[in-house]
Amino acid sequence: MNRHLLSVADLGDADLRAVLDTAAEMHEVQHREVKKLPTLRGRTIINLFFEDSTRTRSSFEIAGKWMSADTINITGKGSSTSKGESLRDTVRTIAAMGVDAIVMRHRASGAAHRVARWFDESGVRASVINAGDGTHEHPTQALPDAYTLQRRPGTLEGKRIAIVGDVTHSRVFRSNVLSLPPRGAEVTVVAPPTLMPSGAAHWAETDGFALSNDLDEVIDSGVDALMMLRVQHERMAGGFFPTAREYTVGYGLTRDRLAALTAANPEAVIAHPGPMNRGPEIAADAADAAGSLVPDRVSAGVAVRMSVLYHLLASGLTDEGAVLRREERTTKEGAA
Repeated sequence: MNRHLLSVADLGDADLRAVLDTAAEMHEVQHREVKKLPTLRGRTIINLFFEDSTRTRSSFEIAGKWMSADTINITGKGSSTSKGESLRDTVRTIAAMGVDAIVMRHRASGAAHRVARWFDESGVRASVINAGDGTHEHPTQALPDAYTLQRRPGTLEGKRIAIVGDVTHSRVFRSNVLSLPPRGAEVTVVAPPTLMPSGAAHWAETDGFALSNDLDEVIDSGVDALMMLRVQHERMAGGFFPTAREYTVGYGLTRDRLAALTAANPEAVIAHPGPMNRGPEIAADAADAAGSLVPDRVSAGVAVRMSVLYHLLASGLTDEGAVLRREERTTKEGAA
């Protein structure tokens, strides 16, 4: 069976440790004068993006090129899907060209799972990496979060991490609550009631995280890391809060909340998966503060994606110890 990375849930403890340990080694490449490894020479990777992206697509492209792979970018607007071709025909056409991996972002939740299943059923030899599927997951965005937080403020064990904002539409949130609590982090998810997912209470109990509607109370409790999420207006139909100012007053990381955060815990750090909307969700002072992990997080994204590509395409591990093996499980697939 092909090896894919479709969800953080595909990773066991040993798998995650292997990915993060390798990422630490790959991170050193960024400090070399010549940033090139021969690891994926002769491999071909397609970045197939049906939604806009700067960080994810460019970091996958850099990761592939630094490892000597042939990396090609295809966007939805530049593919035959814009002429009416189905997703299945598009990806199978690309796979038939002999590519080794497809990194795919799609607006439909479950799209990456569907493509991986098509490949497995038809015997196509290509790995699928989920670069974001609708509001479902974004595993290679959560892995750099774990990597960065593991390095600063330190081990995830016992660290209090708050994830704040538009969690209803956030695939980063979904991947993070699957990856952080099992590693010992105490995660609290903070959002206005209108942006808290349906069934969140049962979900939180099952996966081991807490819920809150009061950001100030969570900050005053002395968290170790505050992860702010972007308000995803493009995925909203209708009003989820009265005005942008109203959202900022209740859930933005303002200058006053930054002061409260550092007063409660001087070592606290600030994270954001990007892109950031400075002002409504995070003040410029907070985004550029000494405790901001935003630049570290971008740098880590390249290292982690190099690690993922390595373990999928070049590690040569046996099935018994395979990294990123795909677990067969029932998933809700929104792709047609």
